[in-house]
Amino acid sequence: MDYKNVNDLCDMIRQTSFDIHKYLYHGHLEKVYENALVSRLTKMGLKVEHQYPLQVKDQDGTVIGEYIADLFIEDILIIKIKACKTIADEHIAQILGYLRASNIEHDLLINFGSSKFQNKKYILN
Repeated sequence: MDYKNVNDLCDMIRQTSFDIHKYLYHGHLEKVYENALVSRLTKMGLKVEHQYPLQVKDQDGTVIGEYIADLFIEDILIIKIKACKTIADEHIAQILGYLRASNIEHDLLINFGSSKFQNKKYILN
């Protein structure tokens, strides 16, 4: 799949996620939405890593843990999938912590659990 930059990639994923939300609506487990997104993005030709382990590193580069990303797309974008009433502060704090510790710059948080589709992009710079 051709995309020009990470913002174009995010737009594609947002639209695909919105289409999934429109079709399935809310009320399913996170795994259902995750599987749907993996299926659709893979069919679009994107490199999709499912339940991808990312190393969490200390300031000096020492590995201090591991984070399992719901999805890791094209080696540049972490996708965090939620199926909850609304995006909460603790979801955001967790994402920002993982971005800092793993040295990945971009994350897209997608919540399928609300009647209104929710997504937010986070950039570490």
